[in-house]
Amino acid sequence: MAHYAVLLPLVDKEKSDQERPAHLAFLDEMKQAGHVSAFGRFVDGSGGLVIFNAETYEDCKALVKQDPFVLSGARNYEIHEWGLLFADLKLES
Repeated sequence: MAHYAVLLPLVDKEKSDQERPAHLAFLDEMKQAGHVSAFGRFVDGSGGLVIFNAETYEDCKALVKQDPFVLSGARNYEIHEWGLLFADLKLES
């Protein structure tokens, strides 16, 4: 399973405000299914970040395209595979 950092930059604030409840329900559903491990908004109002768990980039993209923010055009998306490391792990040379 790979991790993907998905940026959701704001496109339309009004649509974003309208779709927020549906977006949060979607994230809860994705979390329950094991597809999302973390998410949050940027405090400057520019958008947010979701960490998806998926087998492939294409699988992640298929999930992201179901997000009400994306479906409505309230947000764009940018997907980056993320080589997740935890701070408490010792790094090898």
